[in-house]
Amino acid sequence: MAAREAGKEAKEEQTHFHNVITAFQQYGPYTLAGNNRRRKDLFTLSREDQVLLDKLSYKKKLAEVDDAILANAAFLNQIVVNPEIFGRDPEDEDNDVGGKPEEASSGAENTDAHSYESHSHSHEHDHTHSHSHGAHSHTSPSRANTRRKYRPTDFDMDKVRSTLKQFVRDWSEEGKEERDASYEPIKKALLDHFSDIPMEERHNFRVLVPGAGLGRLAYDVAKLGFSCQGNEFSHYMLLSSFFILNRTQEVHEHTIYPYVHSFSNVPNRAVLLKSVQIPDVLPGDLPPESNFSLVAGDFEEVYGGEHAADAGPHEPPAGPWDAILTCFFIDTAKNIVNYLRIIHRILAPGGVWINLGPLLWHFESNTTSDPSIELDLEEVKALAAEIGLEIKNERTIDTTYVNNKDGMLAYTYHAAFWAATKKL
Repeated sequence: MAAREAGKEAKEEQTHFHNVITAFQQYGPYTLAGNNRRRKDLFTLSREDQVLLDKLSYKKKLAEVDDAILANAAFLNQIVVNPEIFGRDPEDEDNDVGGKPEEASSGAENTDAHSYESHSHSHEHDHTHSHSHGAHSHTSPSRANTRRKYRPTDFDMDKVRSTLKQFVRDWSEEGKEERDASYEPIKKALLDHFSDIPMEERHNFRVLVPGAGLGRLAYDVAKLGFSCQGNEFSHYMLLSSFFILNRTQEVHEHTIYPYVHSFSNVPNRAVLLKSVQIPDVLPGDLPPESNFSLVAGDFEEVYGGEHAADAGPHEPPAGPWDAILTCFFIDTAKNIVNYLRIIHRILAPGGVWINLGPLLWHFESNTTSDPSIELDLEEVKALAAEIGLEIKNERTIDTTYVNNKDGMLAYTYHAAFWAATKKL
């Protein structure tokens, strides 16, 4: 019975993985069709109105948006041309439903490749904070007739568009101001907590970053000299972080156009068509002794097991963590009690939990019948105290998330920040 259930979950996960790849591949046709809708709308207007819009070069703008979409599509197709984050071609996994979490191939040609490990999960939920909030085929001919072609939904495409904005936030000069507002306070608190540890000894201290997204915070922590492991659940994020971390050869190697998907709240054409170069740093440029990895899987499943804190050195959740950094993460919980309980359990004595983020509960009013426990900020802090975490150095930090800084609309979070230690 257990083996059958495991096989079913593995099959569901594999299907979802294929669907995500298809969403990346279909971004171009899907988004071009949306832009073509604007052309059709233009021709429903009177000739007089069309002439007026011609004087504004409206049709030229639509053509320029088409070109930007095609550039984005070419970039996204590179991400999924060899989706190796689980160590093998996804087509080969149809008959492999068991086994332990394993380190994925990082590519033999990249000597600075970053380690990826996988942990099975079967359902995806949103790790991004949003306020709307031809392609390479990976299906072999022998299986093309047995697997129905997946048609990505609006939800899928919103995920892909959000991924482009995540690249801006984490891996561009454009996103530095927003990134610094969130990451710098966390890094400073980490350094303050371990201020008595010399730089050359930081690699002995293990830092966990749940909800790592595209991996920049985890990379920055490894750059500081700590041993760092990121954990991420979303296949959209995992595919993209693997690509940027392990398939990038130079700074500004890729150009994307993240703002072409909506014409609303745009002050001018230059903002709509603004290009962004990524990455702003070379991800492989880490200290030789650095230990940096990303683990795929649900935070509760990977780190919440009864023996997670006592696991062997080669297992993803191995041993207690000297620091746990949560940035825009704790509100992804269905049950915040369990999130905090896990953090308390796997945090080493003398370690620190550093948190920054809002409380945009991701499963509030969900349509999937998932449970959702939604606490206010004071309740979250009181719960942490009850579980055995002592919050210190708390303050409010105003920050945005995947915001177009040149647009006419911005949402600002009054994010809660704190450093907490385990009560002894």
